[in-house]
Amino acid sequence: MTDALADTPADEGRSPVDALAPTVDGRYEDPLVVVEAVRGVRPERGPRTVRTEHFDLTPAAGRVRLAHVVPASAVDDDLAGLLQDELFGPGWLRGADLFERVLTGVVRTSAEDPLDSWELFYRNTLARLDEPVPSPPTGAGGHGSIAGCARVHAHALGLLTPGPVLELGCSLGFLSLRVARTGRPTIASDVSRGTVALLEAMASRLDVPLVTVAADAARFPGPDGLAETVLAIHLLEHLEPAHGLQVVAEAVRLARRRLVVAVPLEEEATETYGHVRTVSLDDLDRWGRQTGLPYDVHEHHDGWLVVQVD
Repeated sequence: MTDALADTPADEGRSPVDALAPTVDGRYEDPLVVVEAVRGVRPERGPRTVRTEHFDLTPAAGRVRLAHVVPASAVDDDLAGLLQDELFGPGWLRGADLFERVLTGVVRTSAEDPLDSWELFYRNTLARLDEPVPSPPTGAGGHGSIAGCARVHAHALGLLTPGPVLELGCSLGFLSLRVARTGRPTIASDVSRGTVALLEAMASRLDVPLVTVAADAARFPGPDGLAETVLAIHLLEHLEPAHGLQVVAEAVRLARRRLVVAVPLEEEATETYGHVRTVSLDDLDRWGRQTGLPYDVHEHHDGWLVVQVD
């Protein structure tokens, strides 16, 4: 791995990512990054610029300057894999916070209006998720890709019971939106208020009935048995072990009939995506036993724990 041009600084006082920040002369700017879309002919590469298929990366005055040639048709959740493959995986950039800022910048520079840019991102992603789920060779379309998410979503949707659904740690909320479109009353929750506000705005634009709540998944403000099914999909790998155990206990409290947990089965935690730990099938089995309830652990692309509460 090469030395990174930029790493996320250890500055707890830095401003959070603002997904709805206005662009300035077509550029997305925040304290760490400057992102702009290249319109027309791609300029010559400068002496300090790293050029990949889609990106030109240059350090500039304490910030990262990134120019991109990502077309509007490719502004979707596969940007995560694109950034990982071309910039973060090779080590040119590092850190989950920087990753989120760069991805936000690429999306925001796809349209002048903030909500228009994110609506493009959501519509493109949902359209691809709605396509028939392929059966790729082992290892293809893994975590960080829409193909990988589609397989996870298909399995999760197949495990839902009838009735209301609560998703803890919903992130951008694509699964919650798809659950809500089945006609089930759906609550989508995430600890990030900014993410929840964005999801609420997108659900309105997409005309999907969805309730959103900003909350720590370990302390959700709701009564026992709030939802028939509680989902914790690709959440626990983002949490330290003690916090994860609290989330499992809280999810059991909130579920009237079933809890569904999914985790990527990684050999090493993927820092770029904010993973702080790996989770094994043995971990899932231990969590299932600790609930004292009937449960099943299985592997289906990812690792799954299904707890039958009632």
